[in-house]
Amino acid sequence: MSAEPIRRRLIVHGIVQGVFFRDGTRRCAERHGVAGAARNRPDGTVEAILEGEADAVAAVEAFIRTGPPDARVDRVEASDEVPEGMTGFIIR
Repeated sequence: MSAEPIRRRLIVHGIVQGVFFRDGTRRCAERHGVAGAARNRPDGTVEAILEGEADAVAAVEAFIRTGPPDARVDRVEASDEVPEGMTGFIIR
């Protein structure tokens, strides 16, 4: 029996655009079986939506809070949402 999925929305502030942040997030999510999406926002932040088992989502969130080598994460706003049954991970 599988655990109920959770959904987290993260807004990442810092040097997070142009440093392979979204692709790194996608790769990490795929490794952990987490569905979702990542997109650059006009204000310079990255928004990520993660859906999956709680431990897997937590692992991807841990990556996001650090980011890839060239990124600098200053702050992450996180909120829980109702899962929508997303499949796969897309970069918008």
